[in-house]
Amino acid sequence: MALAPQAAPTTPPTKAWTQAWRVYLEPASLRMLSLGFSAGLPLLLVFGTLSFWLREAGVDRSTIGFLSWVGLAYAFKWTWSPLVDRMPIPLLTRWLGRRRSWLLVSQTIIVLGLSSIALTDPKVALSTMVWCAIAVAFGSATQDIALDAFRIESGDAEHQAALAASYLAGYRLAMIWAGAGALWIAAWAEGGFAVADAGAAASAATYQPGAWTVAYLAMAASMLPGMLTVLCSKEPAPRPIPPSKNAAEWLRGALVEPFADFLGRYRWHAALLLALIATYRISDVVMGIMANPFYVDMGYTKAEVATVTKVYGVVMTLVGAFAGGVLALRLGVMRVLMLGALLSAGTNLLFAWLSTQGHDVTKLMVVISADNLAGGIATSAFVAYLSSLTNVNYSATQYALFSSMMLLLPKLVAGYSGVFVDAFGYVHFFTSTALLGAPVLLLVWLASRVKTQTGTPQVTGPASPE
Repeated sequence: MALAPQAAPTTPPTKAWTQAWRVYLEPASLRMLSLGFSAGLPLLLVFGTLSFWLREAGVDRSTIGFLSWVGLAYAFKWTWSPLVDRMPIPLLTRWLGRRRSWLLVSQTIIVLGLSSIALTDPKVALSTMVWCAIAVAFGSATQDIALDAFRIESGDAEHQAALAASYLAGYRLAMIWAGAGALWIAAWAEGGFAVADAGAAASAATYQPGAWTVAYLAMAASMLPGMLTVLCSKEPAPRPIPPSKNAAEWLRGALVEPFADFLGRYRWHAALLLALIATYRISDVVMGIMANPFYVDMGYTKAEVATVTKVYGVVMTLVGAFAGGVLALRLGVMRVLMLGALLSAGTNLLFAWLSTQGHDVTKLMVVISADNLAGGIATSAFVAYLSSLTNVNYSATQYALFSSMMLLLPKLVAGYSGVFVDAFGYVHFFTSTALLGAPVLLLVWLASRVKTQTGTPQVTGPASPE
């Protein structure tokens, strides 16, 4: 049965392919490319790259899994998103505007947090490092709230897929730097790529915390271009907020109305849409927590992981993100959303196969290529879909709710990933993460029958094949 097309954010595909691709050269898309870099830098530095550091320092897999709960800061960002949406920052908001002032403050928190992580050795003060990582995650989540609102307010519904793809491109470029860049710098600082590193035991034997200090200080400095971009960007046209007579009225407008608006527009369909949001990325997120410990345990060196997973793999994600944006313009978001869900879950089975192959860089490259290409397509369509559900009057709060729900369940489940691997091994772990994605396919099909309109949604029949 064919999937029903979205009423928004897409329209019937009338653009030529050249026109569709040209959208990435528009000023709004270029701003999102730059600001996406600022958003993407902190994530790996408190998850993927940090887990490599922790495993090299001898931290056990179960602890690394539980430390992934630092990411719950992203899952609960909706709780303070109304403040970011409405509360001005003294002096700074008058100078920069509401969105850019919050962006600059959050970026400053990230810089300070990364610098503190750089000066901490997890072998000596693991709890201190955890608190620093929480600070980075909080600043990064706050930056996401302001930046998502900035992005949504920077273009109409038709352009949201392209803005999302540009944002993801910058995001993934930052992940190359935060992943491969950090590993390369750490390898260089500890004596270069010639250092023998045949496995986890050898990795621990050559552990040098000073090398990671250099790498993380470099990452902190890498936030500076993003801060400069904020200062040079144009604030979106401010949305007037009616003055509140008292605190109760302000709280109603900041906390109650954004959620009441969503429930009022979608009624009982809201439960279906929220279920899809909560589970769409579960396969990728749960699997991703154990990815770097897996590479260390399989004997891959920093140089191999940096080159294959953090550069080549991220390039494939960029290809997938741009392809997803163009396909969404041509075919509709929901069709691409279904494709992304299918590919994201299926490619996890390739990791199960890889875990039986031993140390093989060529096979690692094949698996990473397929997985990241699928992830880019899925993420591009998913971000556009979340944007289409958002009322511009409450853009920061509603999008923060959606993106928080996207991570809450996956992060909770991912916390036990290390325990699962210790008990059952990598083959069963990767296979189980693929099976987690099966219910998502049904939810996408059901959600495709709900029109994402500004008013009350309607249920549509199956679309005619194009």
